[in-house]
Amino acid sequence: MKVYNPKMGMDALQVFPVSQAAAGQRAGRAGRTGPGTCYRLYTESAYRHEMLNMSVPEIQRTNLANVVLLLKSLNVDDILDFGFMDPPPKANILNSMYQLWILGALDNTGALTPTGRHMVEFPLEPALAKMLLAGAELGCSHEVLTIVSMLSVPPVFFRPNDRAEESDAAREKFFIPESDHLTLLHVYQQWKNNGYRTDWCDRHYLHAKGLRKAKEVRQQLGDIMTQQKVPIVSCGHEWDVVRKAICSAYFQNAAKFKSIGEYVNCRTGMPAHMHPSSALYGLGYTPDYVVYHELVMTSKEYMQCVTAVEPEWLAELGPMFFSVKDAHSSRLDARKKEREHKVSMAAEYKVAEAKKADALAALAAKEEAIRARERDAIATPGSRRPTTGSTPGASAARKRLLGL
Repeated sequence: MKVYNPKMGMDALQVFPVSQAAAGQRAGRAGRTGPGTCYRLYTESAYRHEMLNMSVPEIQRTNLANVVLLLKSLNVDDILDFGFMDPPPKANILNSMYQLWILGALDNTGALTPTGRHMVEFPLEPALAKMLLAGAELGCSHEVLTIVSMLSVPPVFFRPNDRAEESDAAREKFFIPESDHLTLLHVYQQWKNNGYRTDWCDRHYLHAKGLRKAKEVRQQLGDIMTQQKVPIVSCGHEWDVVRKAICSAYFQNAAKFKSIGEYVNCRTGMPAHMHPSSALYGLGYTPDYVVYHELVMTSKEYMQCVTAVEPEWLAELGPMFFSVKDAHSSRLDARKKEREHKVSMAAEYKVAEAKKADALAALAAKEEAIRARERDAIATPGSRRPTTGSTPGASAARKRLLGL
């Protein structure tokens, strides 16, 4: 079962006992379409005392950044007290709001920003949506669109057991040494140059079905970008700009080199290992700083989809975490800047609370005025709408009765 740890920001594949509800569902499948028998390989005591009644809902064990972004777009301000059917842990919600603030989707008061308004229109993870918008700003949205589409489908490389060496050699032909993201871009471009052919995919040990799905996703995301008036421009072969766009969305997943094949997360100190299938794994050198798409715990903490970045990009795109040390500045100056920033954030929050209170007061006054008009209205038989004061509908009916 895939479980998200909000403190570490990592998905872990953990082994859980099956729930009683899931066990009953599996038992019901035996004999559904034909004669069958279900054998339960556990004791009745374990069934009754060790298994949960129901499986843990997915909303309680997953990253909620997309859910929080959607609720914010629906003008739900107090998400912590929102009436979820299965309330997730508050730590998950707070962590998701923090991630959205990092990406610029929420401001210092927790309100949705214009960037967040654009991000919510894409059916993607917030980080991928931010990558698309950053690519448009940096002039490489055409390439970033392809990368996001390839990340939205299952892995396109396959490695049959009987042809492991051949498939590895075929995969290495597509490697871009600085980035797994650029490797995916290279694969798609080569497939496009070869006419989207299936036989070409078979020769290079690629899933043609996955690539076709990526093409469909790319077309749909391109339509959304056109609808949102986000320009689709190409940077040609200047792929360093593409790496900077990737860094703008995943600088919170930055890791620093520790030893061969091993990195450490710059924020949490969490160890992160380079996966052997990565394009950066077999290089003659290892970059000092990388960003990764996600961290998955299997036998080790493995980074998936890694890209080498420049440390200056981290300081430029993630100033809340990273900074370039000035030669003539001291630690006291840095603490002074932090205090000033906190004071400005507190003042901004007070202004936002005052505006919110004024808006609620205006809304209450408007509703009270509507209720007052409804109380003062006089119901007039034969009239389509209630009126106040005179009743012209009644006087006209009286005249008709008198023959006037």
